[in-house]
Amino acid sequence: MKGIVLAAGKGTRLYPMTLPVCKPLLPVYDKPMIYYPVCVLMQAGIKDILVIIPPGEEAPFERLLGDGSQWGVNIQFVVQYNPRGIADAFDIGAPFIGEDSVCLVLGDNIFHSLPFERQLRRVCRNIESGAVGATVFGYYVDDPRAFGVVEFDDNGRAISIEEKPRKPRSNYIVPGLYFYDNTVVDIARHLTPSARGELEITDVNLSYLQQGRLAVERLDRDFLWLDAGTAENLLSASQAVCNTQETTGRYIGCPEEIAYNRGYIDVGDVHAIGRQLEQTLYGQYLLCL
Repeated sequence: MKGIVLAAGKGTRLYPMTLPVCKPLLPVYDKPMIYYPVCVLMQAGIKDILVIIPPGEEAPFERLLGDGSQWGVNIQFVVQYNPRGIADAFDIGAPFIGEDSVCLVLGDNIFHSLPFERQLRRVCRNIESGAVGATVFGYYVDDPRAFGVVEFDDNGRAISIEEKPRKPRSNYIVPGLYFYDNTVVDIARHLTPSARGELEITDVNLSYLQQGRLAVERLDRDFLWLDAGTAENLLSASQAVCNTQETTGRYIGCPEEIAYNRGYIDVGDVHAIGRQLEQTLYGQYLLCL
């Protein structure tokens, strides 16, 4: 399975912060925002990662992430010159995806729970075995009107998905993490732009739902999901990451730790990075692994 991080948004909701700095490079507490979605892919066992970035931002992304070899993964970059919606990622990324299945994660979304890695691995196995064609997640929010909303029947089966409804049929939204088999490339390529001129990821999910090939897994209410796309949410996300790390003693979005736990790098590699950052709590955390 391949992985894509969609990090090409202009971040207009974060102006003026994002005038000099691309949104995914902003800090969420003690790490760049882009670390968190990259870590989700790594937790899923995905080693080949494509980061879709805006024009003119190649140098800072490459300076931060490199080619991924420091974490035992392979990272490539491609520029999205004309933003056309989330589903456009599959057209842009088609040469990278090839014949593989793919996971797409949005560059400003943060996901965390202790058992999440096991869940991700199971979702990948189900996609790669052909048991399902696609898997997305349902997350309960008080006001779902700004999101894609999924409705369930009495048996917990998804029966409808609607993008930004005025009258939502449930409080479960679909956060920015999506797993698909290879047919997603063809589905996305044949989408018709929505009324707002975008290729909607909800239309991709609806296609799988209509074929009876979509699984929707509801996330527990204590699951940590954050959208850091506004100033208020960015602050809340930083506070949540800080509180969780202080409470549990475990870091969220730490690619070195994930790579070490999965055997991609050894303790010497981790400590070498830690020594470069030893003036920070992050570096000291790495030196303790």
